[in-house]
Amino acid sequence: MDTRSPQALTGKTTVADLWNPEEDDALVCLDVQQETHDVRTFTFASREGKRFAFKAGQYFLFDLEHNGEAESRCYSISSSPHRTNAFSVTVKRVPGGKISNWLHDTLVAGASVKANGPLGHFVRSDTGQKLLLLSGGSGITPVMSILREIADSCEPADVVFMHAARTPQDLIFRDELACIARRLKGLRLHFLPETVVGEASWPGLTGRISAEYMRLAVPDIAERTVMCCGPAPFMAAARRIAGELGVPASHYVEESFDAAVINEPEIPAVQEAAVKVFQVTFSRQARSIDVSGDQSVLSRAKKAGVRIPSSCANGVCGTCKSKLTSGSVDMNHNGGIRQREIDAGFFLPCCSKPLSDLVIER
Repeated sequence: MDTRSPQALTGKTTVADLWNPEEDDALVCLDVQQETHDVRTFTFASREGKRFAFKAGQYFLFDLEHNGEAESRCYSISSSPHRTNAFSVTVKRVPGGKISNWLHDTLVAGASVKANGPLGHFVRSDTGQKLLLLSGGSGITPVMSILREIADSCEPADVVFMHAARTPQDLIFRDELACIARRLKGLRLHFLPETVVGEASWPGLTGRISAEYMRLAVPDIAERTVMCCGPAPFMAAARRIAGELGVPASHYVEESFDAAVINEPEIPAVQEAAVKVFQVTFSRQARSIDVSGDQSVLSRAKKAGVRIPSSCANGVCGTCKSKLTSGSVDMNHNGGIRQREIDAGFFLPCCSKPLSDLVIER
């Protein structure tokens, strides 16, 4: 298989040369790179040698099989969109995590996987904007893609890149970031480990992000667009601090694949008579629940304790994708499912309301 860019081979690009998310899903792993003691980067190419057109900050939804069960996971692209013949995702091993551990222990160069993408809206709206790229832990992956794009394009930049981690040894891409900072004019780099375990000579500050630290490190933060990704508590703190320091809500953007909290309001008793209620059966779990016509299938399933993997809860990531074997739904998704999957009977429970009784293969 030749994974070189068709553009490099012929000097021309056609639609047939490009990865089509509606039709293509077969990837081959080209390389596995150890980044830190518990983080690896996996690089993939199209099985047919097609090129990828994605925006820095987007992600792929991987459809994997673990112990005979279908599993879906979203992983942000960490590579630059200027490298079109392949893309990389960077994955942290999570204690007890089924898929992250499987990837670290099993996936090797030459292995085949399936994925849907690129997806997501965590992208720059203006190439000339002043940025604060703020990340915690493995949340560095989408903002690293953005910084790599800026560096590769040699565009004028005014970027503060701030990355927080548990210890200096947990700083993903530490050496590469230092290298980029030496050659990219307009980039200011800040590392913030919580402790200096394993590196007693750490020259910088330690601790967690705070308003006081932000005022010192990024005095003009109110003039910047803040793009943040990390664990939910980290992003909650970043969101609060940015607001306190004058960042308009329209200039604060975040990305998260943590499971969303679904809290649809209960239907008032007066309205219940006017809202039709349907029976939704989950065949593999031998469970049936009642779902009203104005509530999503996923929200009611979660409250009833029915097990459905989910993440974004708004039809973007595709994690909850399920087979609908009977019945019909009103689905309003945001790109998390292909048309051919819909035609094959799949749907997203997070953004679907029942129009009849349903039987779901879950």
